[in-house]
Amino acid sequence: MRPIANMTSRVTSGTSERRCGSLSRTALSGVVALTMLSISMQASADTWKMALGDAAGGTQYELGTTFASLVEEKTGGEVTVDLFPNGQLGSEQDTINNASMGLLDLSVLAINNITPFSPTVGVMTLPYVIRSPEDARTLTHGEIGQEMVDNTVRDAGVRILAWAYSGCRRLTNSAHPVASPEDLEGLVIRVPKNEIMIAAYQAWGVNPNPLAWSETFTALQQGVVDGQDNPYITIDAMKFHEVQNYVTDSCYVFSMEPLIISESKFQSLSPEQQEAVLAAGEEATEHSYEYLLAQEGEIKQRLVDEYGMEITEPANDESEWIKQATSIWPDFYDSIGGKEKLDAALSALGRDPAP
Repeated sequence: MRPIANMTSRVTSGTSERRCGSLSRTALSGVVALTMLSISMQASADTWKMALGDAAGGTQYELGTTFASLVEEKTGGEVTVDLFPNGQLGSEQDTINNASMGLLDLSVLAINNITPFSPTVGVMTLPYVIRSPEDARTLTHGEIGQEMVDNTVRDAGVRILAWAYSGCRRLTNSAHPVASPEDLEGLVIRVPKNEIMIAAYQAWGVNPNPLAWSETFTALQQGVVDGQDNPYITIDAMKFHEVQNYVTDSCYVFSMEPLIISESKFQSLSPEQQEAVLAAGEEATEHSYEYLLAQEGEIKQRLVDEYGMEITEPANDESEWIKQATSIWPDFYDSIGGKEKLDAALSALGRDPAP
């Protein structure tokens, strides 16, 4: 006969084991439940693709990463964004088509690549309309900017959510310093496939070579073209110092890169999500403006000190450049919606109407 003490001990031990087992199963069930919840939340999150024309490191990328972080925060993780820089998802104009058809969620692209789809946006790319970051901010934050948003929805099926401010487009080349339009003689300059920008160079006596952005670095490297124009931040991010020696400190067009969303995607969102997306766009825009002010001067100096680029000031305060380039304004009145559209922009900037 077994001792009672031992029997009690074994009964107690067995009960304890069953309790431990029960507790272990409960803990395990909790872990499984949390894991399943996490998986469920991840599955329910909507991951958007954002195309970027520029490489990582420029204002497009800065705007894109800022917006992605903000929209994830403001939607409580319901929306996440994956970035695809350096034209991985196609040319900038291709991304407008794809977004319009609902095949792409988001894209950050140069404003001049929107004008073929929504010509009234061209008022912001007319030479010497926008001459400073402050000018750019004034127009994009005011009635003109809202009209651009409405027109791109109507004309292109995409909505502008935010703006990247990149700065004045500076002419670069590999041949010699350029101070006046006459110095452009003999140079082949790459320009975007944009009628206004092509016309500006023609007014300076140059027949430019319109090339897709994705082809530009290779064309400069191989000597197919001698120069191009872009802001200091883009020149640095795209490493143009490797194939260009000279910079003209000009400002014929102020470069802005709107962040667009497929309008069909935007309309598919709940009212709360739409509000979060718009708020993220506003905050990202403000961040881009501050980023430009903080970075441009430093980058300009680095191009000189570290990479040996030579910067030339335009002759006579750029007066010859301005006179010749602004002569093309009337050629585009019809496409931008009439002279009154340009005059409204100039008035918003505190300047006289166009002659």
